Amino acid sequence: MAKHTEAITDMGINRIVEGTSIEGEIRCESNIRIDGSFVGNLTTKGRLVIGPAGRIEGIVNCQNAEIEGLVKGKLYVQQMLSLKGTAKVEGDIFTDKLAVEPGSSFTGACNMGAKVKEMKKEGQADAAISAAQ
Repeated sequence: MAKHTEAITDMGINRIVEGTSIEGEIRCESNIRIDGSFVGNLTTKGRLVIGPAGRIEGIVNCQNAEIEGLVKGKLYVQQMLSLKGTAKVEGDIFTDKLAVEPGSSFTGACNMGAKVKEMKKEGQADAAISAAQ
């Protein structure tokens, strides 16, 4: 019985294994782990894990993400984004919470939580006042 239960649990995770390259669009309801290479847009209502050898080029939308590999593009993470020590992100991040381990690399803009929206509004007001003067 235990082996049958383990098989069902494993089927709930989508995987792109190391040595596999995919181009296109992925949309899924469950978690996904990428240890290979994916070029395109990825949308999941679950958790995204990019392993140390994994790479994504494109736009990513997910609930939570843990990155150990490379991402080139935009990351939209609704809750928590975790950049591990081997992570390399080249692009913009939009997330509610961000955890960054030493050794990770990030190049781009980062927008976090509700305070980002408030800062943008204040910045627009400041720019309007400066323009009026």
